[in-house]
Amino acid sequence: MLERIFKLREHGTTIGREIVAGFTTFAAMAYILAVNPEILAQAGMPEGALLTATAIGAALATLLMAALTNFPIALAPGMGINAFFAFSICVGMGVPWQSALGLVFVNGFIFLLLSLTKVREKIVDAIPPSLKIAVTAGIGFFIAFIGLKDGGLVVSNPATMVTMGNLASPPVALFFCGLLVMAALITLRIPGAIILSILGITIAGVFIPDGKGAFITKWPDAIISAPASIEPSFLKLNFHLFTSDPLRAVALTLTLLIVDMFDNIGSLIAVTRRAGLTEANGKIPRVGRAFIADSTAAIGSSLLGTSTVVTYIESATGVQAGGRTGLTAAVTALCFLAALVFTPIFLAVPAVAVAPALVMVGVFMFEEVTALKSDDMVDFAPAVLTILMMPLAFSISTGMGVGILALVVLAVATERRERLHPVILTLAAVFLLHFLQEPLLAALK
Repeated sequence: MLERIFKLREHGTTIGREIVAGFTTFAAMAYILAVNPEILAQAGMPEGALLTATAIGAALATLLMAALTNFPIALAPGMGINAFFAFSICVGMGVPWQSALGLVFVNGFIFLLLSLTKVREKIVDAIPPSLKIAVTAGIGFFIAFIGLKDGGLVVSNPATMVTMGNLASPPVALFFCGLLVMAALITLRIPGAIILSILGITIAGVFIPDGKGAFITKWPDAIISAPASIEPSFLKLNFHLFTSDPLRAVALTLTLLIVDMFDNIGSLIAVTRRAGLTEANGKIPRVGRAFIADSTAAIGSSLLGTSTVVTYIESATGVQAGGRTGLTAAVTALCFLAALVFTPIFLAVPAVAVAPALVMVGVFMFEEVTALKSDDMVDFAPAVLTILMMPLAFSISTGMGVGILALVVLAVATERRERLHPVILTLAAVFLLHFLQEPLLAALK
């Protein structure tokens, strides 16, 4: 039956190899079960329900990808998008998380419509490669900055804005040591390096005082339990922002859409190439089905009560272990469901154990910056501004908006009309109105 469904012989693989690859992919991705609830809880969302929604969303989306494409690709709530959801939309702009879930739903619905047409390809083609690279690198910079802040290695300072934290503090020292160990394990290509490091830091925290009369890690009441109820977040989305502040809602939805598309496209290309699944001309077979799976997953994530589910670049670890078909993805999905019974362990993971994972994921994403070329300032300057503004303004959307506006201004000044694609001009207009909406509204009053 498995041979008939997944065509194992045709892809030169075996059931055993696919199972090992599936476990390997899960080991590389399992950190999201601790990291995603930690990030989104800062938006006021219920942490227990978030863990359940994260696991179920990842499992269902990964099974859908396996069924539609037979690719060894897994999905889960995206790093970067969850930070944008929590810190930019909810904390930074004061948008209730229920309304932010509504943005995720609309983004997924638009993405699905674009996936069923050729419009998606036109939008992707219209964005210069330099800005695509900058978005990924900038989000990586942003995530790493959040990790350093959560770990206490970077703190606020009224004179210098930010400064180094107190390494003599036990939590900060544990974070810093954990970060170095995690980086070493990743460098040595140890399978599951991120989740192993998180577990190691969590266990060490049981014996290390936090300096406030307790220990860094609070030992859970149980190891195994029934999953936390998903009811507090399930179907709690609303669309109030589209009626109360439509301009902001449109700008945020466009940002989610662009980040979602670029994240999925980049990961899809990287994993399929590594698995040898691309065609001779470089095209990805069944790419339309892959985008349908991605967009459907985004819609489903908003209903479950978590940020956008996307294709994960960590799927490449399973490919490296020999995975070539959807059976690898199916095994990974089952692992996510099985992990639900260990909810107390994941909820006991302290912030200083999760923070190194944020930093390292940010480092992986920032690697894209090496592809930027500095010989053309019309492309290079907007890309650098995008990367800088994301962490410094603590907003992914601000970084993207500044980069797009800079591109338009430089293209006009240098008469580079080929850069003034209608899609770019439309995005620039939306972001400009978004940035100026408060003074414009004040002037109208």
